[in-house]
Amino acid sequence: MIKAGIVGFRGYSGSDLVEILRRHGGVTPYLLEHRADAADRPVPRCYQGPARIAATAEAAAENGINVVFLCTPPEVSMELAPVFLGAGATVVDLSGAFRLKSAAEYTRWYKEPHTQPELLAEAVYGMPELNREGIASARLISNPGCYPTAASLAIAPLVAAGVVDLSAGIVCDAKSGVSGAGRKPSLKTSYCEVTENFSAYSVLDHRHVAEVLMNTGIELRSFSFTAQLIPAHRGILETIYFRGTGLSSAADVVAIYEKRYAGEPFVRIYEPGKFPDLLSVARTNFCDIGVAYDGSTGRGVVVSAIDNLVKGAAGQAVQNMNLAFGLPETQGLL
Repeated sequence: MIKAGIVGFRGYSGSDLVEILRRHGGVTPYLLEHRADAADRPVPRCYQGPARIAATAEAAAENGINVVFLCTPPEVSMELAPVFLGAGATVVDLSGAFRLKSAAEYTRWYKEPHTQPELLAEAVYGMPELNREGIASARLISNPGCYPTAASLAIAPLVAAGVVDLSAGIVCDAKSGVSGAGRKPSLKTSYCEVTENFSAYSVLDHRHVAEVLMNTGIELRSFSFTAQLIPAHRGILETIYFRGTGLSSAADVVAIYEKRYAGEPFVRIYEPGKFPDLLSVARTNFCDIGVAYDGSTGRGVVVSAIDNLVKGAAGQAVQNMNLAFGLPETQGLL
């Protein structure tokens, strides 16, 4: 039985993670308190099952914690990751702290200095469909962002197959539910600002763009990404536009995906002309992909949908843990 600690269990991703681990069957979850005012912050009733311990190396060692999930902001993850690695635990970080390859690149996109640059060389990017072998032997796993998960799984196979005219660019029009902004209150995500509204943000400069470029091998000049906030609790739906080359129909595009993701338990490819929506993936660890293609003009559209809190966060984190500990990849997720 794996003993798993969760830091940041009160947040949206953290609370989903606790629930997944509670039904996993191979894990005993522990709630790790890292806030100085923890005694004044009650645990919601649904969390009364797991034990609560301090988020320290001593407590982790004393309780035999094998893996720690950091559902925390990047600066907190940078502080805590070396603590738990030093205690002998595997760390799965759900923030953006260790996703990029250099401290300079991190500063470019996150506008803050990186305080643990030596760990960037060790961190393994945790997208199983693209990096399964590296995850299996990793000590520090960096869970991908939600937007890059949906975008990379849709774009990477097409770029690798050489069927995208990159000189024409790829446009990713991405919509996310409000939970993607986290649980911390803000004016932008308050009820009156979000309901009956639809807004774009971080246009041309969203920090998740760097992950998509890293995962697909395309250059910034070839990729335009716009994030948009929709009045929904959870879910991401991305409409991706590209110009194709060497393709005749949507069936050709579907064939590329089916070959690339054959045997992948959490990627579902739709028939040509059929498309996922948010309800198709809600509270699941699936990424659903649908395609349209006009052979006469080379215009292609891919629709990629995930639940931002599951495949985009907690579910993918458990998928990574399963791989790192030699468990069935789907355990706790199907």
